[in-house]
This record gives sequence, C-alpha cells and structure tokens, in this order.
Amino acid sequence: MRFRYPLQKLVDLKTNEKEQAEWMLSEAVGQLQQEQQALTELEEELARVGEELAYASIHRTTISQMQLLQHYSQHLEQQIRLKTKDVDRAQANVTDKQHVLTGKMMEEKVWTKAKEKAQLQFTAIVMKKEQEELDEIALNRRVQTIVS
Repeated sequence: MRFRYPLQKLVDLKTNEKEQAEWMLSEAVGQLQQEQQALTELEEELARVGEELAYASIHRTTISQMQLLQHYSQHLEQQIRLKTKDVDRAQANVTDKQHVLTGKMMEEKVWTKAKEKAQLQFTAIVMKKEQEELDEIALNRRVQTIVS
C-alpha cells in the first residue's frame, strides 16, 4: 500500500506561493540595488562638481561659469533628495516582500508538517496491520502444531 496525501495539491500550492514570494523578493532586492547604485552615482557627480566649483573659485573663472556650476550642483542635490526617497521606497518594498515570504514559508511549513504527520500515522497503521497479520499467521501455525 502506498501513501497518498489527499491535500497534496494544497501543499504544492503553498510551495509554489513560497517560490513566487522568493522571486518577488529577489526582484525587489534587484530594484533596491539599482536605486542605490543610481544614488551613489549622483553623489559622486555632486562631489566632482563640488571639486570643480572649488577649483573654479580659486582660479580665474567667469561668473557665468561659476553660476552654471552652482545651478548644476543644486540640481544634483535635488536629484539626490528624490533618489533617496526612491531608495527608501525600494527598501520598504524589500521589507514588505520579506514579510510576505516569511508568511508563505510558515504556511508551507504548516502544511508540510501536516503531511508528514499524516504519513507517520499511515505508516503506523500499515505496520500495525502487518503485525496483526504476522500474529495471525503465527497463531495458525501454533494451532496446527498443537492439533498435529
């Protein structure tokens, strides 16, 4: 006799949901890394413009060139503020996806444990039936030995 779990499709569904949650978390982490990389690039550009502005203030430079650098620097600061918000949103998304994954993992574990428990019960019943059959065979042999 073979063990067949009646709720196997539910166990499979929970496993698939967990795998989907893993993929979604992976995607969210990738998005977070992209946002962080873009923020880093903006910060590096701002540092470069700051150095250029410092160099321009020491050396002879036109006022229009200084103003252009200053405006660009302000623009970069605004972009950094916006990108920081994007990074924060991406981080919150990663956190949400982690919570979803944790929940899906717990659901899968509950159903897997229920299946394992059912399988143990099935095995115990099968072993008990086999033992009863062996006992009956032994009893029949004993009766035949006494009658003979």
